[in-house]
Formats: sequence, C-alpha cells, structure tokens
Amino acid sequence: MRGHPGRGAGQVESTYAWTRLFASLALMTIGGTGMYAVVVALPLVQAEFAVARSAASLPYTLTMVGFGLGGVLMGRLSDRFGVIVPVLIGATSLGLGFVAAGAAPSLLVFALAQGAIIGFLGSSATFAPLVADISFWFSRRRGLAVAICISGNYLAGALWPPVLQHFFDVYGWRATFQGVGVFSLLAMLPLALVLRRRPPSLAASAAETRARAGSTAPLGMPPGLLQFWLCVAGVACCVAMSMPQVHIVAYCGDLGFHAARGAEMLSLMLGFGIVSRLASGWISDRIGGLRTLLLGSSLQAIALTLFLPFDGLATLYVISALFGLFQGGIVPSYAIIVREYFTPLEAGRRVGTVLMATLFGMALGGWLSGAIFDLTGSYRAAFINGIGWNLLNLAIVIALLRRAGGLRITSSSAQAAAAGVRRAT
Repeated sequence: MRGHPGRGAGQVESTYAWTRLFASLALMTIGGTGMYAVVVALPLVQAEFAVARSAASLPYTLTMVGFGLGGVLMGRLSDRFGVIVPVLIGATSLGLGFVAAGAAPSLLVFALAQGAIIGFLGSSATFAPLVADISFWFSRRRGLAVAICISGNYLAGALWPPVLQHFFDVYGWRATFQGVGVFSLLAMLPLALVLRRRPPSLAASAAETRARAGSTAPLGMPPGLLQFWLCVAGVACCVAMSMPQVHIVAYCGDLGFHAARGAEMLSLMLGFGIVSRLASGWISDRIGGLRTLLLGSSLQAIALTLFLPFDGLATLYVISALFGLFQGGIVPSYAIIVREYFTPLEAGRRVGTVLMATLFGMALGGWLSGAIFDLTGSYRAAFINGIGWNLLNLAIVIALLRRAGGLRITSSSAQAAAAGVRRAT
C-alpha cells in the first residue's frame, strides 16, 4: 500500500520507516548478546575449563569469525528474499545456540556453539542485514538512521554486561546462558514480523547512487578493489578497537579490581559508544562517510594511547568513557561509504562483506591481545599493538580521501583563504 509521501506505510522516511528502524534497533540489541556474553564470561570460562587466557579467548574469536562470515550469507539472503528471512533464522539459532553453549561439557564444544550457532547463524542475522535494509528506508536522514540502527550493537554492550554479570554471580554462567537463549527466542520472533515488507523505490535508489558516483569505477578503481581496501581498513581499526572491548574485564582483574568493575567499564564504554554512533550519523549526513571515518579513527588512536600511562580505577572509568565516545562512529561509517560508492542492488552483500572484515578484526584483535598477554605477562604490549593497527587504518583512509579529492579540497580552501588574506593586506 502506498500513502502520502513521508507518511505512507510503504514510503521512505515515513512513520512505518521509523517503526521499522526501532524494531531493527531492538533486534540488534538482543542479537548483540552473542558478542558480549562470551566477553563477560571469559574469566569464568577460563577458570572452569582450566585453560590459558589465549585459549579462553578462542570462543570469542570463533564467535566473531562466525559473525563475520554469517553476515555475508545473511546479506545475500536479505538481497534475495528480504531481511525477514535471515532475522527469523537468526532468532531461532540464537536461542538454540545459547542453550547449547550453556550445556557445553568442554571448551571446544562451547567454542563451536559460540562460533557456528550463535555467531554464524544467530547474531550475524541481526547486524549487517538490518543495517543494509534500513538504509533503503531513509534518504535525507540516511546517516542518522543507519547510526541509530547500528547503535543496537553498542546498546547491547551497554545493557547486557552488568545484567549478565549479576546473573552469573547469582545463578552461574551456564544457567544464565540458557535463560538468555529462551528470552532471545521469545522476544525476537514477534519483532521480526515488523520487517515483512520489502524496501521501497529500489530502482530509484540505484539510479541515485549511480548518478552520485558518476561511474562504475568508484574513486577511480574497480569496485572490488575499493571493497578490498575498505575491508583491510575495517580489519585494522577493529583489531585496535577489540583490545579494550574484549579484555577490559580481564584487565581489571589483573590490576586487582573486581570483575564487576570491568563489566561496568565495558558498559560505560559502549554506552558512550551509542552517543558517538548517533553523533557520527548526524556528521556523516553532512561531511560524508570517509571524512567521518577519518575523524573516528584519529580519536580512537588518542584514546588507546591514554590506556598506557593510566591504570587507576577512577582514570580507567574516564578513559573507558572517552574510548567509547571517540570510536563508536567508526563502524557505521563503513556502511555509509558502501551506500555512497556502490549500487544499492548489492547493498546486503557489500555491507555484509565490509562489516565482516570489521568483525574479523575484532576476532583477530581479541585473540592477539590474549596471546600477547600470555607472552609478556601484561597488556601494555597489546595496547601498543592496537595503536599500530590503528595507524594502518588511518593511512588507508587518508589515501582514499586523497583519491576522492577530500584532502585536496581542504588544501585548496586553505590556499584560497590565504590568498584572500594577502589581498586584504
């Protein structure tokens, strides 16, 4: 049914579009438990199965690898059948996966349940497909809409860690995992029904993107090459990002603080990340995805550096908040860049692939930080490793901006301003 523009049930920027956006936000918030439950449970899993820190980090790594690979599969399903199909698969798999993980008799079974069921088939369906889908329902406010949707990933990180830690302390991690599985299934299936309609005006959106890109060679390179560099940048920024996000609970324990303090810092970090994501959406609507990515990556490098000289409880709370505030807008920028430079007819696949790379970066960084800790006995070298990867991301983004003319525009503007000053004097 088609209604009045801006109001109709099937129109871009309509009341239904906003309803769909907040249903997607809720689905992503619930689906995000697959990422954060395993982070909060890391010390308990390590103790129960009597393994090293790097081995205990393996379930998280497999979860993120599965999350990433599943995003490409779910993106293809979304392009072909609509987003409701992957979401229904994800809701069912997330519920079954948490129940299986809670009953796992060994670390290997736990890791496989996390990676194959929760990550690959479960949480992946509530990330990239939802981001790609919601970009079709907004035009003027696309950056903000994508930012709101993808904030569900961080909203999950803000809400779930303290809740999970409480139930871990009271009922144990196994019973909590099984309870989360039942809750996920019951809550997500009704929300999925809101997403039954297919995106409107897909052909017009494709024509709009082709006109904006101006050619079939975005930034003067084959589409596959641009996607490759975006994937490398995504890996690099998220290896850096994963160090505090994955290991903050364990890091606090090593410093002598209770695990609950680390869970609170993670919650604070991701809560401020929500603010950052919303702000980045507003910013990207004005300056574009590449410049927004450059801003977020630069600020993330600063926040990572602050972890090196400070390890007091109060300062760690402050730095965790700053880290979330600085880096939260990075991942949404990739989705905006894809929509700016690629045809929307492949949005699910393209967004899924680039976001897969960011998840691989989180997976690699989570494992690598644990391995560096095992080798050195501290997290200092892991923080330095993260800063190095962050610098690689900055180098790629600056190179892409040069090809887009972004940096040259700034330089020309500065020269024009200087010339004006000289004429005035």
